[in-house]
Amino acid sequence: MVDAPANAALDASLDDLLAALRAVAESTRLRLLALCSRGELTVSELAQILGQSQPRVSRHLKLMCEAGLLDRFREGSWVFYRLAAGGAASGLARHLVAACGENDPTMALDLQRLAAIKRQRAERASAYFSENAPRWDSIRSLYVDERDVEAALLEIVGATRPRDLLDIGTGTGRMLEILGPLVGQALGIDMSREMLAVARVNLERAGSVNGTVRLGDMYHLPLPDGSFDAVVIHQVLHYADRPAAVIAEAARVLRANGVLVVVDFAPHALEFLRDEHAHRRLGFADAEVGDWCRAAGLAPAAPVHLAGDPLTVAVWASYRDALPREDRTAMLTTPEQLVQS
Repeated sequence: MVDAPANAALDASLDDLLAALRAVAESTRLRLLALCSRGELTVSELAQILGQSQPRVSRHLKLMCEAGLLDRFREGSWVFYRLAAGGAASGLARHLVAACGENDPTMALDLQRLAAIKRQRAERASAYFSENAPRWDSIRSLYVDERDVEAALLEIVGATRPRDLLDIGTGTGRMLEILGPLVGQALGIDMSREMLAVARVNLERAGSVNGTVRLGDMYHLPLPDGSFDAVVIHQVLHYADRPAAVIAEAARVLRANGVLVVVDFAPHALEFLRDEHAHRRLGFADAEVGDWCRAAGLAPAAPVHLAGDPLTVAVWASYRDALPREDRTAMLTTPEQLVQS
């Protein structure tokens, strides 16, 4: 549920701990803490769950952010809140969340309402994918030239000489087509049956002999620990309400010396992608993705940025049991070299 070690509270001063305890010593704020430990939530979502006004909920959230219990970040017109990833009070926050019993009637109702909101999100995304599955690749091509992204992926994944590959949120199966020839076996996972149907047709048309797809949840992959040399999350993370959890689950199935490659948008302000294309996040900062990968036990390499019109695509590679620095450096090239390869 949470990513940072609970013993971080041991590094906090008495003043820090007392300030955090005062900030959370109220029933609504404790409920907010528990809810924000389960994903990135907006003020409107939290107000809907608690049945309170947005101004009142905002005041509670402000106090908790000031005390270091929650992190707040803005994306366009939306503001998200989540459990603090670091700082003196973050460990205390995790101890308090762990102590909150889910059988408490108030807490149980909050979690029931949170589950309903997440179901609504999933249904909206599923409806979008079902409607757009046949023309998914053309939708993606509106934002960035996929040939540049595919060149970067081939360079990074190919350098590790993987035996097998997992594509999380495989969509139309394009990554299996592109990266499949590098490996013995390539598996694509997706929650949309419509997308999987399109992927199967595409793989058959491409003559892929080692690419297969399977229904599965990116938060709970139906796979054992350490089962793949390479894992790709291509243009999927911006749909996730818990992106750090997606990366942690991807890292779980990665073997020693394996590579995880995340491809997504750099931060932007195109609000219509939320309204018309079911995006949850408007891109990600390098530092944010790097922190999630490190928390999952991976060593991030230098990101690659590929400028599109109007969006920039970032390619973040991270390694399990990092290779020697000289080997890792040899794998990386400039964006210009990747485009020309």
